[in-house]
Amino acid sequence: MDFPYLLLLLLLLAIGAYVFGTRKAMAVANAGGGIRSLHSLPSHYGALTVVAAVLPAFCIAILWQAVEPSVLTGLLRAGLPPETQGLSASEFSLIINDIKNVVAGNFTPGADQTAILEAAERYIELQDISDQLLTGIVLLLAAVSTALVYRRITVRLRARNIVEGVLKALLILCSAFAIFTTIGIVLSVLFEAIRFFKIVPAHHFLFGLDWSPQMAIRADQTGSSGAFGAVPVFAGTMLIALIAMIVAIPIGLLSAIFLSEYASERLRTIAKPLLEILAGIPTVVYGFFAALTVAPLIRDLGLHFNLPVSSESALAAGLVMGIMIIPFVSSLSEDVLHAVPQSLRDGSLALGATRFETVKNVIVPAALPGIVGGVLLAVSRAIGETMIVVMAAGLSANLTANPFKAVTTVTVQIVTLLVGDQEFDSPKTLAAFALGLVLFFFTLFLNFIALRVVQKYREQYE
Repeated sequence: MDFPYLLLLLLLLAIGAYVFGTRKAMAVANAGGGIRSLHSLPSHYGALTVVAAVLPAFCIAILWQAVEPSVLTGLLRAGLPPETQGLSASEFSLIINDIKNVVAGNFTPGADQTAILEAAERYIELQDISDQLLTGIVLLLAAVSTALVYRRITVRLRARNIVEGVLKALLILCSAFAIFTTIGIVLSVLFEAIRFFKIVPAHHFLFGLDWSPQMAIRADQTGSSGAFGAVPVFAGTMLIALIAMIVAIPIGLLSAIFLSEYASERLRTIAKPLLEILAGIPTVVYGFFAALTVAPLIRDLGLHFNLPVSSESALAAGLVMGIMIIPFVSSLSEDVLHAVPQSLRDGSLALGATRFETVKNVIVPAALPGIVGGVLLAVSRAIGETMIVVMAAGLSANLTANPFKAVTTVTVQIVTLLVGDQEFDSPKTLAAFALGLVLFFFTLFLNFIALRVVQKYREQYE
């Protein structure tokens, strides 16, 4: 049984266990003088039965899925011809890949590859046996654990405490998973960046003015020695993000103020979802719009005013990126403004302030922490954007403040460096991790600023 079908089976078992557990709790309550005689609600007993039925079976299924490939590979290797037993790990992995491709129907072995065809048939048999064993073990474990809990349902069973303890452990596990995933990402980037800085000095990378990472990574290739001064990349990132913020922050913030303070409730319920539709448009569509409409328009306007404008420019990418980011600023800021207590508005108006003065001197300062958070989220979104920059700003690492020139960004260079031939001992590939590390510390710095702003103004208005 495939894993999705196994999950469906566990869902059905959970529904059945909940019904049985709840009914048993109701029967015990009726025998003991009513629901008040139970320690917990009947739904808690049903939830406890679900936990007993699903949790052990799910853990076994996950463990089985993790161990199954290596076990099947070992059994399959034992059944292959003797000449394959002495192959190296890489050579044997190629044979296993061929076998799996035959099983998936993506590869047809030749007449001289009967051993692979026989191994594929053997693999299918082993897979079927494994699925049957897993299904049987899961059903048996779920039935036994459900029966044990079902028999223990009494008026004194603290079902609520047990269920809440399981949920608390699950929440802690999810939080730990998120934390350790973040730590793993940071460490993986950090270790590769350290390898890069052993080859290229950090001051050359952080303060160098030439970025040309193309170099030979194999003996049969030719290429330049590479230049890894990342200042042009950082400058291009900041330039495009600045243009995007100049577009997004005023429009997003003013639209949020209008929707929160001036628009009627009917207009707000219509306009806000329409504005948020912009956030659901794929970035590649924005890239097409920037490359096919905005960039040619800017170039034609530049020619009209005798300005040298490249066909790919930071201005085109920044304008379209700003349009894309407007919903982030507008939606978050509107929610924060709308959450400001009505008493602040009433107090300001009662003292004779106009609505504009109330918005300027009371509402916006009170909502400033949330507004700053929305703006910094928008900045992070702008810095991390790739498709619009690739299609509208180009790949040229030019150190310029001219928005009419082609530039590139950190994320675009990371994608470029990790596409095609890769050799993780080459500075060309490792440079992507160094760029990622700098990007990580920059976003960390933005988060630190947001925290400081929130702490400062929260003390003032709470």
